[in-house]
Amino acid sequence: MKISTLTIAAVSATALTGPAFADKLDDIIASGTLRCAVVLDFPPMGSRDENNEPQGFDVDYCNDLAAALGVEAEVVETTFPERIPALVSGQVDVAVASTSDTLERAKTVGFTIPYYAFENAVVANEGVEMSSWEDLQGKTVGATAGTYEAIWLEGKIDEWGEGEFRPYQNQADVFLALSQGQLDATVSTVEVAEANVASGNYDGIKIVDKAPMVPDYVGLITLRGEYGLIDYMNLFINQQVRTGRYAELYEKWVGEGEPADLTIQGVYR
Repeated sequence: MKISTLTIAAVSATALTGPAFADKLDDIIASGTLRCAVVLDFPPMGSRDENNEPQGFDVDYCNDLAAALGVEAEVVETTFPERIPALVSGQVDVAVASTSDTLERAKTVGFTIPYYAFENAVVANEGVEMSSWEDLQGKTVGATAGTYEAIWLEGKIDEWGEGEFRPYQNQADVFLALSQGQLDATVSTVEVAEANVASGNYDGIKIVDKAPMVPDYVGLITLRGEYGLIDYMNLFINQQVRTGRYAELYEKWVGEGEPADLTIQGVYR
């Protein structure tokens, strides 16, 4: 099959002079709205106030990103398992939802650099004798399906060869099951553990110990091919840190002390 020089030239000219196609960043700015998936049963990152309005670190982060883009923020409540489906189906533009930057997830969605980092704690029912994280061995434990904590707990159950892991749809169900004695223990972020113990919503639970887990670095996510939007959000995260806004949000929602260092020696600087 032959292709004439004229045809090739025409195709080349079209490729060079053809119209540029808008990407998600352009679409968001043109629409005037940024739709953020946020998990609202994950205080202090996301919850609802006494008027049932969204609040929390992730909610404010979504609002800040929208303001930087010059658009309105729309918070779309999702559960942890729904974050990626909401993106892929076009229900939201980004997820500001404490999403661990796993290699498996990166096959499906695009991650930014970390905007937050969590350490994890072991939380137990007060009726269960536990004094350290190693006492998880042989216990009935649970966590929200597919999360960093769930993956770690399932791995420990397999390693120890005893105990039971139970997955749940959301964080509230995990802590309710723990409070009711259906679970012996769970692992959650230190922030969530402290917030749920202090809330009084879950009677009979206690923080036992820190879990020996690698810090859970979380990123903003969007569709994998939206490089322009990912680049923009990377710069936004950088500016949140260097302007002091990251520390301000930490103090507002988490409390005193220093927010986690988002750098990793030899990787993020």
